[in-house]
Amino acid sequence: MAPETKSRKPANTAFKQQRLKAWQPILTPKTVLPTFFIVGIIFAPLGGLLLYASNSVNEIQFDYTFCDAKPPAPDDPLGQVPKFVPVPTDSITSSFSDSDLNAQWARVVRNLPLDYDPTQTRKIWNCLIQFNLPVNLKPPVFMYYRLTNFYQNHRRYVKSFDANQLKGEAVSAAAIKAGNCKPMDVVDDKIIYPCGLIANSLFNDTFFAPILLNTPGSDALNETYEFSANGIAWPSDKEKYGKTKYTLDQIRPPLDWVERYPNGSYTEQFPPPDIAEDERFQVWMRTAGLPDFRKLWGKNEKDTMKTGQYQVEIQYLFPVTKYGGTKSLVISTVSFLGGKNSFLGWAYIVVGVVCVVLGCLFTLRHLYKPRKLGDHTYLSWNNNGQSSGSPKILTHNSGQPNKPQYKLFYKNHKENLISAPGPLTTTTQKTILDVVMRKAISAVPTEKTVKYE
Repeated sequence: MAPETKSRKPANTAFKQQRLKAWQPILTPKTVLPTFFIVGIIFAPLGGLLLYASNSVNEIQFDYTFCDAKPPAPDDPLGQVPKFVPVPTDSITSSFSDSDLNAQWARVVRNLPLDYDPTQTRKIWNCLIQFNLPVNLKPPVFMYYRLTNFYQNHRRYVKSFDANQLKGEAVSAAAIKAGNCKPMDVVDDKIIYPCGLIANSLFNDTFFAPILLNTPGSDALNETYEFSANGIAWPSDKEKYGKTKYTLDQIRPPLDWVERYPNGSYTEQFPPPDIAEDERFQVWMRTAGLPDFRKLWGKNEKDTMKTGQYQVEIQYLFPVTKYGGTKSLVISTVSFLGGKNSFLGWAYIVVGVVCVVLGCLFTLRHLYKPRKLGDHTYLSWNNNGQSSGSPKILTHNSGQPNKPQYKLFYKNHKENLISAPGPLTTTTQKTILDVVMRKAISAVPTEKTVKYE
């Protein structure tokens, strides 16, 4: 006895046999036109509210990509006396006019910080930016850095880290090599900590706190406005990091951290970073979805940033020109809807206006030349060069249907029949007449009731 073949026929259920109930609304002018006006009335004011909230945000952005080259070099031998010149207008984006800001920049020679160079023999260019703040910035005030043309969303870059290593576990070299950290995994039999491309490319420019020069109404000459890094990372991100359990002889710093660890190794004097507490590292590790992005550097939630002349010093280390990118410093407030973003407001306004305009046009069209609802002459199967009149019924070329149940229909509507170009099979004829009869019976008046199967 041959084994039974399992049937591949779908089960006789409403879902598998496509018999699920569906709601098919009939779109009529009485339902469509009010919808256009309602959407327009809601979206346009909502867009205006979003635009108002965006415009209430005060923001200053300085592109300092070429601050190490464009400003003139200091004249003194040590390079410590800056020569300020106006910042190019294309390097400033602000809520205020350029004349109100009166922004200037300069470059000076500085030693690397002690945690980078304990001998204090290595020199770098630092960028100084002076600007006038025309209004008080009420807290909270945020400081960001902005990068362009930096593709943190690249597939290999996004997954280039080891989650267990970031949690603090002493992951073996074999496990690191087998993971996603390549090529920043193991060098000279030492594990790179933290491994991966994301950590290796950590943004390492440093923004010093803005200094209010010649503080008005105060005996002090200058006043520092502090930005704190506490609380800038998401709480969910902080849970992903822990203090490492590696010993110093097991690990080495990433290759591009050479400015901070010039000897290429961790020591007691220069230990590995505590990434569980380094929130700026945690912010960097949350990759951006677009090549142009900004990340939070610090915030001040208590003090008002007073009006006056400020100076910000930037330790210039992170290279961007080699890949055609830019870097900027951003100081911004927020509104009850978040940061400055006018796109969403304009999008809502445009959608609202378009809906109102379309609603008006369709209303005029409906009033000028209304269309009768349920007019079967508009159906494609019924457009035989006629715009009105009784619908035509399709039969085979003999001119009369064979089935008895169609004879009464044929007798009553003989004048409405047209011939098909060729013979029709019984199945095809029944299918066509079943569909057409339902349409024709509702449109053609008759004294008799047609019964069909």
